[in-house]
Amino acid sequence: MRLTNYYLLLLTLIILSSCNAQKENNVVSLKDSFKNDFCIGTALSANQIEEKNEKEDSLIKKEFNAITAENIMKSMFLHPAKDKYDFAMADKFIAYGEKNKMFIHGHTLIWHSQLASWMAEIKDSIEMKNFMKDHITTIVSKYKGRIDSWDVVNEALNEDGTLRKSVFFNTLGEQYLVDAFKLAAAADPKVDLYYNDYNNEEPAKRQGNINLIKKIKAGGGKIDGVGIQAHWRLESPSIETIEESILAYSALGLKVAFTELDITVLPNPWDLKGADVNQNFEGNAKMNPYQEKLPDSVQVKLANRYASIFKLFLKHKDKISRVTFWGVHDGQSWLNDWPIKGRTNYPLLFNSNLKPKKAYQSVMKLKETNE
Repeated sequence: MRLTNYYLLLLTLIILSSCNAQKENNVVSLKDSFKNDFCIGTALSANQIEEKNEKEDSLIKKEFNAITAENIMKSMFLHPAKDKYDFAMADKFIAYGEKNKMFIHGHTLIWHSQLASWMAEIKDSIEMKNFMKDHITTIVSKYKGRIDSWDVVNEALNEDGTLRKSVFFNTLGEQYLVDAFKLAAAADPKVDLYYNDYNNEEPAKRQGNINLIKKIKAGGGKIDGVGIQAHWRLESPSIETIEESILAYSALGLKVAFTELDITVLPNPWDLKGADVNQNFEGNAKMNPYQEKLPDSVQVKLANRYASIFKLFLKHKDKISRVTFWGVHDGQSWLNDWPIKGRTNYPLLFNSNLKPKKAYQSVMKLKETNE
């Protein structure tokens, strides 16, 4: 009798072990849940690219199948001097994506911010043309066939839809936009080319974005998609406004990507909207209300907001190529220091301890109910 009980216990343990192993092999994740809908991406810091934190690295590989470099491919890092490129970190970023079979997005080729100081000082149109040709051709050619899509131009519009008076516009006029897309396409004809901006879901800026796209196409430029950064808030923009933008951009024959998704839960000074990294404001206690933790009531609001957004994304999954979060976890988020330094924000699906939040569960439940 004792021997029989022993074998029964042993058999039970074997079955349990097998079930647990099967569960581990079928771990539910964002990338697997949405694999038939669109890519799920994240922005990687330099430390994450170099795999310096084992737990972060494990989370990235488990949850995401697309990556964007948070900073290291911006011109101040990639092209620090006129006759010098530094590809060391970019090479590691590409290698990381290839090793993990991820969609690799290049961010960004032409942007007025985070420029190397020598670029901002260019005043002559011929010199600017030569810079753009060398910069875009060198970088895109180097990673030809290895990068899946590029932000060719980033944030070229003002909030009213007019063109920003950047160093590129001031030297070349609006032609620089056409030239940038032509140069990128010539360097890698097969890579997808995007225009990327914040608040370009808002009506005035959206119309300016549509006008810009039409000018690029009319000038012979190749443009495959629009990136909506999606630095959003708990109450705005409305789901209707976001949907109108998806439909408007898709109607132009373009892919739509949500490229830098995060949702601030903190109050904004003077009702600030947007993502201009050059804006900063002095802080006070009222502007940093959740220093220790996020109250459950706000966790629920954040979860409901993410659920509404992803419900819309699933509705239009045939038009959306990629949804990328701007950071892996709350502790990494740029919103802890913008537009007020030293605050504690909670804009992503994972907390600073890498644990999934209510918002994560709300997004995942959408797939459970749809299947």
